[in-house]
Amino acid sequence: MKQQVEVKELKEGKYVLADDEPCVIKSIQKSKPGKHGSAKARIEAVGIFDGQKRSIISSVSAKTYVPIVERKSAQVLSISGNIAQLMDMETYATFELTIPEDYKDRVTEGKDITYLEAMGKMKIDLR
Repeated sequence: MKQQVEVKELKEGKYVLADDEPCVIKSIQKSKPGKHGSAKARIEAVGIFDGQKRSIISSVSAKTYVPIVERKSAQVLSISGNIAQLMDMETYATFELTIPEDYKDRVTEGKDITYLEAMGKMKIDLR
């Protein structure tokens, strides 16, 4: 699920699709239009799910895709190793996600957590 927006509408901290991967925008630099060309934007972004840095260079008036990122809540049903079995609080669907290393001590059974869902991928996010 994605939608199309113009590059000039993007802001730091929002999301953008880079190489078909949902990313968080870390910085945007815009150049002034020249004598023979339009203004350009350089977007530095980090992947939500893989953590890789990506950059996009595009005309300010060009269109790009923005992923629809949903923040949902779930209850931890059980933990085995580094995998947590979760139940969505709205749909009551159960699924499993790996627990990131920095959240290991904060994810416990019976506790409610938040997770991100975008482009068919999910990730535990306790911010």
